[in-house]
Amino acid sequence: MREVWIRGAAMTPFGKHRDRSARDLVEEAVTGALSDAEVAASEVQFVYVANALAGLIDGQECMRAQTVLRRTGLMGVPMVGVENADCSGSSALHLAWQAVAHEAYDCVAVVGYEKFDHGDRAKSYRALNSGMDLSELSDIFGPGSTDRSVLLQYGGAHSRGDGSDLFEPTPLAEVAVKNHYHASLNPCAHYREPVTAAQVLASRQIAGPLTQLMCAPLSDGAACVVVCAAQFATGRRGGARIAASVLRSGRGDDLRAPLSLLPGAMRAYEAAALGPEDLNVAEVHDVTAIAELFVCGRLGFYRPGEVDRVMSERTTWLGGQLPVNPSGGLLARGHPLGATGIAQVVELTWQLEGRCGPRQVESARAALAHNFGGWIGTDVGAGVIHILVR
Repeated sequence: MREVWIRGAAMTPFGKHRDRSARDLVEEAVTGALSDAEVAASEVQFVYVANALAGLIDGQECMRAQTVLRRTGLMGVPMVGVENADCSGSSALHLAWQAVAHEAYDCVAVVGYEKFDHGDRAKSYRALNSGMDLSELSDIFGPGSTDRSVLLQYGGAHSRGDGSDLFEPTPLAEVAVKNHYHASLNPCAHYREPVTAAQVLASRQIAGPLTQLMCAPLSDGAACVVVCAAQFATGRRGGARIAASVLRSGRGDDLRAPLSLLPGAMRAYEAAALGPEDLNVAEVHDVTAIAELFVCGRLGFYRPGEVDRVMSERTTWLGGQLPVNPSGGLLARGHPLGATGIAQVVELTWQLEGRCGPRQVESARAALAHNFGGWIGTDVGAGVIHILVR
């Protein structure tokens, strides 16, 4: 297989963009990424467009890619939509990596976006429900359930599956404090104000120990990367090489199988010839504070039972041994589902290029992005891991 590089990366600010359309957000991200890559629209050979919920939010089905790219100069280029719950964006990037690595194309654009209808929260929650098996939701809560699936997904990350890995409120609050502080340094973040542990614990309860500030907001936004063969656009300084790209579906109902995160991580580390000890920075899917602690432990960032030490020593803060979510993560940078996985990779590409200003991780050379989507049975619906290097 050929080496695959990210040559351009851009994103919009995340937030509640009530006065902007999905097309407007996508155009900004695509224009920024093409400019960053020093690539013209005419040089792009294929486009993957990721989105999770537009069909349910505004009714745009069937041709989401062509609809949002209509005015970007990319019409006429082959394009397809990718839908895979919260990891739609990282799934699209995986497909782009495959296409370039296996010599189908030399230059591929990957864009993800989401635009919520913030005037009707019930509609947003009904859309989020589609991130799990609706027949299962109906069996548990009865017909007409609205936002209960959100609580189920929050609870799904609560343990390894046998209930033995529960987290106390204090370390969960510290995760939220960390990520909101990191986001205060990120001009693209949804939330730009630091918070205290007391504020986190006092915010509205969502489920179990989780409060509102421990859970990701519903954000609007778009992100884009330009993925190229090593020989393409070599005159551009910088970029990041994709050393590993792994996509797995969850185990569903089979409790004999491991959670998909474990074999996925092993495969990614093997493909990149790196281990967790070689990483300098990571972006992980912290849809809740519980999810960040759970995922980091399974990725090998620390051993079981070390959560209290890791949080007290600020191991995962900027300046720590392995900064996690320097962008602010989903908790504070925001979570526009279709754009989230690409935004993680945008952040890590910028980190590896040394372009992150006050949130820059010193001497970053290897980075990991983890993104999951949905929940079905006893595991996530899908999970994607990318490892980037310079």
